[in-house]
Amino acid sequence: MRVGYPQPSAAQLRLGLHGLVAALAVVVWLRAFTGEGGAASTSLLVVLFLVVYAVRSRVTSAVLRLTLLLGLVAVWAGLVFVGADAAYVSLGLFLVFLTELALVPALLAIVTMTACDVAVRLVDGGGAEEFLAPALGAGVSVMFGLGYRVLFDATNSQRTLIEELQRTRAELVESERAAGQAGERQRLAREIHDTVAQGLSSIQLLLHAAEAEAQAQPEQARRRVVLARETAATSLREARRMVAELSPADLADSSLGAALGRVCDRAVPDVRYLCHGDPAQVPMPVEAALVRIAQSALANVEQHAGPGARAVVTLSWSDDRVSLDVVDDGQGFDTSVLESSTPTFGLDTIQSRVADLGGDFTVESEPGRTALAVSFRLPLEVTK
Repeated sequence: MRVGYPQPSAAQLRLGLHGLVAALAVVVWLRAFTGEGGAASTSLLVVLFLVVYAVRSRVTSAVLRLTLLLGLVAVWAGLVFVGADAAYVSLGLFLVFLTELALVPALLAIVTMTACDVAVRLVDGGGAEEFLAPALGAGVSVMFGLGYRVLFDATNSQRTLIEELQRTRAELVESERAAGQAGERQRLAREIHDTVAQGLSSIQLLLHAAEAEAQAQPEQARRRVVLARETAATSLREARRMVAELSPADLADSSLGAALGRVCDRAVPDVRYLCHGDPAQVPMPVEAALVRIAQSALANVEQHAGPGARAVVTLSWSDDRVSLDVVDDGQGFDTSVLESSTPTFGLDTIQSRVADLGGDFTVESEPGRTALAVSFRLPLEVTK
């Protein structure tokens, strides 16, 4: 694991600057006691400087901060005129200029303060070294302040980048959560449509038929009521298993072929079930999908193929594929609805199931014949 250098925060850098400015002001106060006089006035001005600086560090208004900065400059001027060694205070002010003002105004302020300091020394009759000290101090302050400014800007940029990355990460997590919820809702909608909803639809059709035959054909009506009761019991098992593990009840302790046979036995229309080829091992998600697709396709036959429609369900195994075909002799429909915005929940659900598992789906229809076919390549690895 790579260990980097510690990265100071903007707050830490600003706190360090505050400490440096305060320390330089205290140096001016201490040097006043080693000079020729003016200790009292210097002490008063240093205390005033520290108070104004402390107040300024607490305010956020840009106008008020600029006003207080001008006040600090005025206190510095007072220190210069009373003969204090104000160069230390000016060093602190130069650093404040370079970190808080635009570069050009900061440099102009530094040059102006340095020129004033030199002018005062000229009036006091100081020597050449007295003139060089402010200029050298200003130069050192500029170099130090520019380095501090670069570090401060880099820290701010890093903080902004980190905040942006955190915000992007939070948005990505929220997006993934929303996508997961949408996918789960769609999956549950498919399960409910292919189990409970279709079971209830079959029960309704059976009971309607039994009601119509109750007087003329009581025995036939009784058989339909029994079949409706069995369908209700199966739907109840489906609902319970869906809650428990979301797998078809017909597949419990049963092969795919046997499960499809039971689905066809319960169907209201006349259904013939065929199975061709040698069964192969198929992942549970594919078996569940084939059972659900058969249920959904037969429900469509019940609801849309028309009275007396018959269907043939064929499960086929080959060397590299497992296929399911559902063909009926009903009235057919216009397959262009699959490409339009017209809702076809049953067929859309079938398409989604097949697409999720990487299979192939086709449907053909004309008056007197509708054929739906799905197939999956074997061997098939499913990770969902």
